[in-house]
Amino acid sequence: MKNIELTAMFEPCKEGGFIAYIQEIQGINSQGETIEEAKENLADAINLMFEELRKTGTKSKAKKMITQTLHFSF
Repeated sequence: MKNIELTAMFEPCKEGGFIAYIQEIQGINSQGETIEEAKENLADAINLMFEELRKTGTKSKAKKMITQTLHFSF
């Protein structure tokens, strides 16, 4: 199995904790009290984004289509 690599950015907040986002995907943001918590929340946000894209994605008009589910590790 292959893994996808994305760049997670963590910015410390003045009031404590961290804001986290994925550099390569605009709109994927999260936060956490620790970097580990922010990382877990970020992974959840990415999974939710892909879940939503699968639900609302447009169907291709191609007559022959092969659909497969791929798994990514974060």
